[in-house]
Amino acid sequence: MATSQVVGRFAPSPTGALHFGSLVTAVGSYCLAKSVGGLWLVRMEDLDGPRVVPEAAGEILRTLEALALHWDGEVLYQSLRTARYEAALERLRAAGHVFPCACSRKEVLASAPHRGEEGPIYAGNCRNGLPVDREARAWRMRVPRQTVAVPDCLGGSYQQCLATEVGDFVLRRADGLFAYQLAVVVDDAESGVNQVVRGADLLSSTPRQIYLHHCLDYAVPCYAHLPLVLAANGEKVSKRHGTVTLDHGDAGRLIWQALRFLGQTVPEELQAASAAEVLTWGVANFDGKRVPKTGG
Repeated sequence: MATSQVVGRFAPSPTGALHFGSLVTAVGSYCLAKSVGGLWLVRMEDLDGPRVVPEAAGEILRTLEALALHWDGEVLYQSLRTARYEAALERLRAAGHVFPCACSRKEVLASAPHRGEEGPIYAGNCRNGLPVDREARAWRMRVPRQTVAVPDCLGGSYQQCLATEVGDFVLRRADGLFAYQLAVVVDDAESGVNQVVRGADLLSSTPRQIYLHHCLDYAVPCYAHLPLVLAANGEKVSKRHGTVTLDHGDAGRLIWQALRFLGQTVPEELQAASAAEVLTWGVANFDGKRVPKTGG
């Protein structure tokens, strides 16, 4: 990081319009990259076609532009990159890192030794070969019994034993779609992203991604996880809690609110400024040490 230009990114899923939680991530990732003269890329994570809302990607991009969150280079769409994910999966196959799995979701649940961070732990039924008369449904990453540490760039640390807390995880699903874990690693590596700033809800995914980076001989980015914006009931804010609207010229106020949520001491008078003016202050003054450790 000290000898190369920082390349950050914002990677929304076009399953609806931008909400305030996503805006906080966009503003945080933008300021952290731009404050050191870095680049800020935008990627649309639209691999899961059935969940993609028509025109949502265009609406998200228009909202970012209206908020003065201007990205560098062209927008990358995951749906156009499946050949790159297939090539990465083939490299992992050749190195013996993945194996075919015939298990249904019901079978995985029934045979799981215990529940992990994101669901039942895969018991390894197909780890040493497919059962007789069974065909592969998915491809799984073979994980070692080792702990992967995540030194967060905003302070703090996290670690996870892949074997006991996650298990052999899916890289290509039974429906043929590539899993998020593989796609995001390939995209970050091939885009030159070396600073990944995102919500704390993705922290538990980071050890898997670090391990994939190592197995694919990619450089591991610097990771930073921002506090989550919570609804009144304590749930993570999502699109169903309301989307970002730009009525009444409130773009600057929205950027001001996002920076304040991230612990930044934005002057009160900037609430009435333009989005570009507030972002200029954010880039010049962003202090990672002030970012809260917990959401709110």
